[in-house]
Amino acid sequence: MTAFRKAGWPYKTLSTKSGRRLAFNIQEGRYHGSHGAVGFDGLWSTEDKRTILIEVKTTDAYRLSLETTANYRKQLIETENLSEETSSILYIVGRSDTGDLEAQVRGSRHAWDVRIISVDALLRLLKVKEELEDPATIDRIRDILASHEFTRVDGIIDLVFTAAKKKTSSRKKRKFKPVRGKKFTPVNYRDACVARLQEHLGEILVKETSAVFANPDKTVDTLCAISKEHARHGRIGYWFAFHPSQKERLSAYPNAFVAFGCGSADQILVFPLEQFIKWLPHLGKTEKDNRFYWHVILHKAGDKFTLETKAEFESIDVSQHVI
Repeated sequence: MTAFRKAGWPYKTLSTKSGRRLAFNIQEGRYHGSHGAVGFDGLWSTEDKRTILIEVKTTDAYRLSLETTANYRKQLIETENLSEETSSILYIVGRSDTGDLEAQVRGSRHAWDVRIISVDALLRLLKVKEELEDPATIDRIRDILASHEFTRVDGIIDLVFTAAKKKTSSRKKRKFKPVRGKKFTPVNYRDACVARLQEHLGEILVKETSAVFANPDKTVDTLCAISKEHARHGRIGYWFAFHPSQKERLSAYPNAFVAFGCGSADQILVFPLEQFIKWLPHLGKTEKDNRFYWHVILHKAGDKFTLETKAEFESIDVSQHVI
C-alpha cells in the first residue's frame, strides 16, 4: 500500500479520482465479485464510447488472474455495456517494478487487450493533463491508456511529460514590459485566486487543467487566468489570452465563469461566461496557422478597470466585476 499512501488516495477510490481528473466518464465497480454482479473495480469511458475496464492492485508480487479480469470484460460485452472493438483492460499497480506482470500479460492470449500503469506514472500523467489546455492533446493522453501497441505505457508518459516541460519553459514573453523599479518575479498566485473564487462562488473547485477548475458535480466551471502587472505608455495593464478551446469547454457547463487575477489575488475580475463572450467580437486576435486566440487586456486607473477593445470600439468599464 506504500505507493497508494504516497499518492494520498485510499485504495478503493484510486480509480474513481484519477479517472475523473483525466476527464473520463466514471462508473464505479464493486471491487469484489458477487453472485449476479461483475466484480470489476471501475470503468473509464470517453464521449465517443471508448471504454477502459480498471483493475487496481497494490502489488504484482503474485500472479494476477488475467482470465478473471478478461471474463469481467466478456460479461460486460455480452450485456451490451461494452463493445469488444472499443474496450480494453488497464491494471493500475502500486509498484514501478512490474516485469513479472508484463511477462505474464505478453505470454497470454489477452496481450493486445491489457495495459499496465504504475501509480507514480499515473500521477505524472495527471500532472501533464492539468498543465495543458489543448483538448486534442488531452485526448491523446487518454488514448495512451488504451493503446493497442504497447503493454506498459510508462515510457510514453515520460515522453509526454518531457515535452510538456519543454513547452512550458519555451513560452514567449508577453507584449507588456514589467513596471520599472520592480524586481521580476514569476506569477505564482493562482492558488490564492482559486481560494477567493471558491468563497465568492460558494463552491469547491477542483483543478481540471492548468487554469480551469470545476466543482465536483460538474455544474460549475471556471477559468482562472493570472497576469503580472505591466507598464506600457505610462499605463498599468494586465495581459491574458483567451482560446476557442477554453470557450468551448466552459460552454458545456450550466454555470461558467471567466476570472482574471490582476497582479495579485487581491484584484480579481469575474465575468459570467455568457456576458464575456458577447465582448469577444470587440477584442483583438492573434491568428497563427490554423489557430487563434483573443487578447484580453485590462487597464487600471485608480479603482477603475477597463477592457481594451479594437480601435473601432470604445473601451468597456468592467470595474463592477472586481471581487
